[in-house]
Amino acid sequence: MEKFTRTLRFAAAVSLLPALIVPQAFAWGSDGHRMIAHAAAVALPADVPAFLKTPETIATLEYLTVEPDERWRQSDAEPELSAAQAPEHYINLETADLVGPLPRRRYDFLRALDAAQKTHPDMAANLTEKVGLQPWVTNEVWERLKAAFREYRKETAAKQDTHAVELTIIFYTGWLSHYVGDGSMPLHTTVMHDGWIGPNPNGYTTVGGIHSKFESVYVHANIVRGDFQSLIPAQPKVIGDEFDDYLAYLRHSNTLVEQTYILFKAGGFTGTGTPEGKAFTDERLAAGAAQLRDMIVAAWVQSALPVKQYVSPETKIPRPPEK
Repeated sequence: MEKFTRTLRFAAAVSLLPALIVPQAFAWGSDGHRMIAHAAAVALPADVPAFLKTPETIATLEYLTVEPDERWRQSDAEPELSAAQAPEHYINLETADLVGPLPRRRYDFLRALDAAQKTHPDMAANLTEKVGLQPWVTNEVWERLKAAFREYRKETAAKQDTHAVELTIIFYTGWLSHYVGDGSMPLHTTVMHDGWIGPNPNGYTTVGGIHSKFESVYVHANIVRGDFQSLIPAQPKVIGDEFDDYLAYLRHSNTLVEQTYILFKAGGFTGTGTPEGKAFTDERLAAGAAQLRDMIVAAWVQSALPVKQYVSPETKIPRPPEK
């Protein structure tokens, strides 16, 4: 299999950027996202709060995981919301890497991207809206979840009613599940998101359609809940630095872009597809569920770590305790 090279990445990201300003499609469709959320919840270990594993919670997570696609991207109804959050579903790594090591904060990245754009006048205009913000939104939602878990621990220790914070945790988990699921779909990590760009000696498709035919049409017709549950490792991996871990997850997905095109060319996602196409799809869905399960566990574990008392940057006065 032909490997991506830095030359190809740079060529695709810079010399061909004017053709790459079409926003990406939805990832996995409703079916894939719901199955990822369900599989991750079922795979949660016994030491996370029990309310996260009830049938009612799992059904709610399946509902919430499609929120960013099905309810926040109706551009005619909420155009500002759709425009603002559309880039959060993907990251074109070939383009993003032009800034060097990716900063941990989204605005640092956008400033670095703006600086890179000034040194490459052939870059597309308004590139900041087209390169994608996937790792940053995922990190920000994950930190929301961790903060909510910390509040749950505090209220539990104080023997207070935890119903409200449980609802908050469930919402953040469902929200997080969408973006983590997006990240397991290789075409959400690349400028090749819906057609091959650049040198094409193997004759991969260059026209739109591969994205939705794989993630939505094929998945809907051929994958059912439970198909990939056994592929999720029994034990969660230990996550120390969530941002670095998630970038590694995205970069692994990116290594599978060409394999996606190879399978598509061979009919792997047409009709009932091929055994290779089914195995690849199951593995990618399982990877999303495993990553989501592991990030939920990491948020829970890290919520037990002590934190410094918040101090107002304006007054330098600590925040008063809640009543």
